Amino acid sequence: MKSLLVIVFSLSGIFLVQTNLTKISDAISSGDAEALRPYFDKSVEISIGDDFDFYPKNEAVTIVKNFFSSHTPAGYSQTHEGTSLGKDSRYVIGDLKTSSGSFRVYIYLNGLKGQEVIQELRFNRK
Repeated sequence: MKSLLVIVFSLSGIFLVQTNLTKISDAISSGDAEALRPYFDKSVEISIGDDFDFYPKNEAVTIVKNFFSSHTPAGYSQTHEGTSLGKDSRYVIGDLKTSSGSFRVYIYLNGLKGQEVIQELRFNRK
């Protein structure tokens, strides 16, 4: 019985993380920077082309909102996902098609108190 509970709780954590990644992908696909807010860490590195900096969560949302205003998303697909620097962090790579061209999107997430948060978000023109 204890083994069954351990398995159930382990799987529920995996599904929660997967649900968060789905919500992050949906937010990028629809250009909804506000929907990314709950997943941003207190400070987020935002990189758009050669411009990058660390921003507090609220300012990061504004930067991404401005990006989506200039580059209206027409579709996003996740192409790769992996772990980085141990079990508590992972990265996601995707392709974003916009009104002004295509971008490769890199998302770096790190576990924080049992919840993954975005610490880095990059948009590189393809």
